[in-house]
Amino acid sequence: MISHPKLKLALLCAAICAQQTVWAQQASNQPANSAAAPAAAPATAATPAKKREEPVLSDAIVVVVNDDVITRNELADRMTFIERQLKAQHVPMPPQEEFRKQVLERMIIDSAQLQLAKEDGVRVDDLMLDRYLSRVAEGNKMTPQQFRDQVERDGTPFAKFRESVRNEIMMQRVREHEVEGKIQVSEAEVDNYLAAQNGANDAQQELDIAHILIGIPENASAEQIAARRSKAEDILRQIRSGGDFAKLAATYSDSSSDALKGGDLGWRAQDRLPQLFLDAASKLQPGQVSGIVKSANGFHIVKLIDKRAASIMHGGGPAAAPTVQQTHVRQILIKVNQVVTAAEAHRKLQELKDRLDNKAATFEDLAKLYSNDSTATKGGDMGWIYPGDFPELDQTINALPVGGVSDPVQSQYGYHLLQVVDRKTDDVSKERQRLLARQAIRERKLDEATQDWMRSLRDRAYVEFRDDGK
Repeated sequence: MISHPKLKLALLCAAICAQQTVWAQQASNQPANSAAAPAAAPATAATPAKKREEPVLSDAIVVVVNDDVITRNELADRMTFIERQLKAQHVPMPPQEEFRKQVLERMIIDSAQLQLAKEDGVRVDDLMLDRYLSRVAEGNKMTPQQFRDQVERDGTPFAKFRESVRNEIMMQRVREHEVEGKIQVSEAEVDNYLAAQNGANDAQQELDIAHILIGIPENASAEQIAARRSKAEDILRQIRSGGDFAKLAATYSDSSSDALKGGDLGWRAQDRLPQLFLDAASKLQPGQVSGIVKSANGFHIVKLIDKRAASIMHGGGPAAAPTVQQTHVRQILIKVNQVVTAAEAHRKLQELKDRLDNKAATFEDLAKLYSNDSTATKGGDMGWIYPGDFPELDQTINALPVGGVSDPVQSQYGYHLLQVVDRKTDDVSKERQRLLARQAIRERKLDEATQDWMRSLRDRAYVEFRDDGK
C-alpha cells in the first residue's frame, strides 16, 4: 500500500499509474518536444509575411469521465509506463488494442476515484506530501535528493512522480473511507474461523495466486451474465490449450488492481485470502488452473503459482502468534461535520503539528485544548492498543517511532494527529485471538469488497468516449 513509508522503490514507482492531472494538463497544451524548441520570432513590418500554417492538433480528449477528461497524451504516457512495468515483470504484452482498452478502463476508474476523493474533501497538500516523500526516502535509506535522483534515473520526471503519489494517497484514503470502514464481521464468522484454524494442519501456508476476473455489471440481465460466462469459458479454453495465463489476464481481466500485473496477487497467508480463492486453490497443485468460479463480482479463473510454509512474521492467524505487539498511543481528533470541513480540520491539525515540531507545546496540552473526543481530558491518551483496534490508523501507527508524531491522517471520524508513546509485546489472550481472527476475516473480505465498490463506481460514472485516440 502506498501509504507505508518503507515500501520498496519499485512499488512506489507503481504509483505513477494514478491519474496525473497537473502534469497531463501541461502536456496536453504542447507537443512532446516543445520544451526544446526555440520560441518563434514575432512578425514585424520589416519581416516578410509567411503563409500561415494550419495548427497541428497536439492532443485530444479521448474520454469524458463525469466532470473530468482523459486525453490522448495521458493515455499514451500511461500505456508507455505500464508497458515498461509488464516487461520488467516478464509478463507477455497483450495485443495492442486490448492493452489500450485495459489501460483506459483503469484510467477511467482512477479518475472516478479521484473525483470522489475531492468531493469528500480529501486532500494532500504540498507540505504533507513532501514530508511523506521524505519518510519514503528515509525508509529506502536515501536522502531526499538521492531518492529524487533515483526516480528520475528510472525515467520519470520528479514533478510527475509527486503528483502521481499525491493522487495515489487520495485514492487510497477514499477507498479506506468507502470500503474498509464499512466491512462488518459477525461473532459467528469469528467462531467459525477459529474452529477452522484449530482443526487445520496446513493453516499456516502462504499461497502465490493469480486470477482472471470477467466482471458482471450491476443489475445485469440473464443474457449479460450468460455472455460474460461464455467469455470466461473461452479464456479458460485458451489457457488449457497452452495460452499464457499472465498475458490473458493482462488482456481480458476486469480486475482493476491486478490485471496489468498478469493477475498476480502475490504471496499471501491463507487466512488473508478471500474464501473463494482459498477454496479454488485448495484443489490445485502449483502451476494448475481452476475451473470457472462465480462470485458476486463475476467469473474467476484461479491459478496456483506456488505455495510455501508461512513464517510467524508473515503469516498467519492466532495460532501463529503467541505474542503480539501493543502500542501506547495518544491522539488529537478533529471531527468533520456540517460545521467543520475536512479542509479546516486538516489545516488546524497541521498548525498543531507545526507547534509540536517547534516544541512550542506538548502533545498532552494540545489534546486537552483541541481534541474532539473523550480522550481529550486525558491528554489524548488512547491507552495500549493492539493491531486491528483501529484499522484505518494501523499503518500510520506502525510507521511511527516511539515519540514520533504523525502528519494529519484521515479516518471515518475525521482527522487525527497520532503520537506513539511506547511499545511492548504481550501474550495473546483468547480475546486477542478473536481480535486477530476478526482482522484476518476483514482482510479476506477486503479484496472482493473493493472490487465490488470499484465496479459500482464505474457503473455509476458518466463515461463518454470522444476520440479513438489513434
